[in-house]
Amino acid sequence: MNKKQAAFRPTLALLGFLGMVGLYLYFFTDKDVFWGGFIAMMCFYGVIFYLGNYAANLRHSENATDVMLAGRNIPLWIAIFTMSATWVGGGYINGTAEFTATDGYGLMWVQAPWGYAMSLIIGGLFFARTMRRYEFKTMLDPLAQRYGRRMAAVLFLPALSGEIFWTSAILTALGTTFATVLGLDFNSAIILSAIIAIAYTALGGLWAVALTDIIQMILLFVGLLLVLPYALQVTGGLDATWAAYVEKKGALATLIPSREALGSYYWNWWDYALLLMFGGIPWQVYFQRVLSSKNEKTAVRLSIFAGFVCLLAAIPAVLIGVIGDVAVWSPEQQAALTENPALTLPYVVRYLTPGFIATIGLGAIAAAVMSSVDSSILSASSMLSWNVYRPLIKPNISSENLAKIIKRSIWIIGIAATLLALQVKSIYALWFLCSDFVYCLLFPQLVTALFDKKANVYGSVAGFAVAFILRFGGGDATLGIPITLPYPMIENDVVLFPFRTLAMVSGLITIIIVSRLTQRIAPPKILTKQEDN
Repeated sequence: MNKKQAAFRPTLALLGFLGMVGLYLYFFTDKDVFWGGFIAMMCFYGVIFYLGNYAANLRHSENATDVMLAGRNIPLWIAIFTMSATWVGGGYINGTAEFTATDGYGLMWVQAPWGYAMSLIIGGLFFARTMRRYEFKTMLDPLAQRYGRRMAAVLFLPALSGEIFWTSAILTALGTTFATVLGLDFNSAIILSAIIAIAYTALGGLWAVALTDIIQMILLFVGLLLVLPYALQVTGGLDATWAAYVEKKGALATLIPSREALGSYYWNWWDYALLLMFGGIPWQVYFQRVLSSKNEKTAVRLSIFAGFVCLLAAIPAVLIGVIGDVAVWSPEQQAALTENPALTLPYVVRYLTPGFIATIGLGAIAAAVMSSVDSSILSASSMLSWNVYRPLIKPNISSENLAKIIKRSIWIIGIAATLLALQVKSIYALWFLCSDFVYCLLFPQLVTALFDKKANVYGSVAGFAVAFILRFGGGDATLGIPITLPYPMIENDVVLFPFRTLAMVSGLITIIIVSRLTQRIAPPKILTKQEDN
């Protein structure tokens, strides 16, 4: 059996499964399904699944390095595609449109696109070269070398939480879009898409993810750019639409923060801005691309180029948010948008464009979601297998058997993220939350592990404890955690004081000071270059 046939048979099985889902919806439910769009999405999923299977057979992954890092042989142009596609997910697109249109927020609070873009550029300039030079396999490797494998396992928990929240956010974005455009229910859309993304990721590893990312990124840009002209016609063209938006949002219709517009939320705005810029760096999903590149120079370039691509990808999403905010909706539609601004992008796609354009736009969102879901679950699975299972449970495991553990972990983590997405409906809340813990708890640890030669395990433990207490003492509405520390500037049960940045800086300083006070008890360990096996 050749590689094309080997990839075609499971794809036929998938299409048969989707066909049965369609028949069930047609005969046994009262859903008003947009069947043209449903058939188009079946074809799209079939193509993506086929490409993932083809990559799995083309670059058959026999060991852990192949699965996690594609043999460290990804060319620059593919690396830029997969890095950009990873960040520009459903949460990125839907969340940007959501906050652009939300009453009381507006463009000034659309921080994530430029914040994450800046994190890629900063990561490329200051972190990528060092990480690639030591040939680490995951982001946790320098932490394990500097602080020990047990502390690395503890630090895996916020890293895992970030990846699961990220995956859940983009699956939630897909669920709202499918429910609006196709007429499917929210849960079915999430489950179907998650199963497909998990399956081809488990089969092909990073090569499957990277090759499918190329198609997904192209479709994303094409789909959103096709939606814009039709939607702008409804609101009177670009100039009239922007003028109406500025009139409605006032001082919030700009990216530049001002005390006049933000009031008591000014420092809270900066807290989130710093969170996104630096909290976007300590991610395995980012460093997986850095570490899979051919050399240090490629690692730096792909980060910087991908940062600018992410900025470009946000422009159509912002414009769709502007359109959604100023468009004249029916009373029922306006009520739905007011209650759930996350529907902004799917409503613009569904109701302000022709049916065939809406189908293409839906394909763009599905592409964005799958390009991020596959990357995120692979990243979390890599850390779980390499930095937790291997050193703590089975140190002598062979590379081939470890590759099997990674593929099993993909299913476990993918299912966990899917279950969370079925419970939490706020895209932007999840999107921010995923970088929150990473910023406060992981960023100080990574900085000191890479750049402080005197950092040791006692400093790491103390810094983690301080950052943890200060961060969670400020509470979290999304997770239902109450405020327990007497921070200033509390309004409506929200801490406006920049306590997240306080937690991060305090953790960083604590690591530095405690490490120097405990040098005799725990001499610092040096970083060493790893060998692939």
